[in-house]
Amino acid sequence: MEYLFLLGRILFGGFFVMNAFNHFANFGGISRYAASKGVPASKLAVAVTGLLILLGGAGIILGYQVELAVLFLALFLLPVSFVMHAFWKVADPMQRMGEMVNFNKNIALLGAALAFLFIPEPWPLSI
Repeated sequence: MEYLFLLGRILFGGFFVMNAFNHFANFGGISRYAASKGVPASKLAVAVTGLLILLGGAGIILGYQVELAVLFLALFLLPVSFVMHAFWKVADPMQRMGEMVNFNKNIALLGAALAFLFIPEPWPLSI
């Protein structure tokens, strides 16, 4: 079971780490997209959110500073869900559906992140 838990942490945390690399690799495009959604100081916002998901995902994978890792992920997921994926503001049915899927995914990821808080530490196979 320890190895399955580690695999779960790698899959969950790895999702965020990979997205952090995407944030930085496509910084200009993501900044412009954030600006189009009304995010003020979009370049700074993308840099900060990229750092939040990098540190949050790495913390989950490594089992290190889990409370802080979950906080970082929550600080990313909550505002991004409501600002970037506000499906209730989208008129086009296909875009609305895509935004709703992303909104719901983020809320489910937030729930999973919060669930990590209830697993006693130190975690097996963690640093």
